[in-house]
Amino acid sequence: MDTPEIFSTFARLPISSAQNLPQLTAEQLNAHPAGHPNSIAWLLWHSSREVDAQLAPLTGQAQLWDEYAERFDLGELGASVGYGHSSAEAARIKVNDQALLLEYLEATLTALGDYASTLTPTQLDEVIDRSWDPAVTRGVRLISIIDDAIAHVAQAAYAAGILTA
Repeated sequence: MDTPEIFSTFARLPISSAQNLPQLTAEQLNAHPAGHPNSIAWLLWHSSREVDAQLAPLTGQAQLWDEYAERFDLGELGASVGYGHSSAEAARIKVNDQALLLEYLEATLTALGDYASTLTPTQLDEVIDRSWDPAVTRGVRLISIIDDAIAHVAQAAYAAGILTA
């Protein structure tokens, strides 16, 4: 297995985890267990948004959100990625359609995996962001994007387990 294939496989791992969530009601998707500001809907939406928003500059392609924004109907807040959301803003992310959340997540992670599969080791080592110390390479950015998606999908799975136990 070569490096691009590893990245491509790694990028797709959260898809199966999300697909294995139990079927949730709209109330469960938008619940805030223990008063936590992030619902399962927010976690899945955020996972997709962060992948989409960070992948677009790497590929030079438009965000997939352009195709999904109307279906989610979240207004301007939906175009954000969730970083820095106040509790009130996070609570305004309400999505009643689990299938839509999973569809967008799968689309963004598949696009990430497809992109990763095209990269050479030289491209993975290319510095793409000098605003950090140390500077961020394309490979490190991919790891960061995937790590965030895995963490948030796992949080959604944990919350779903609590709500359906």
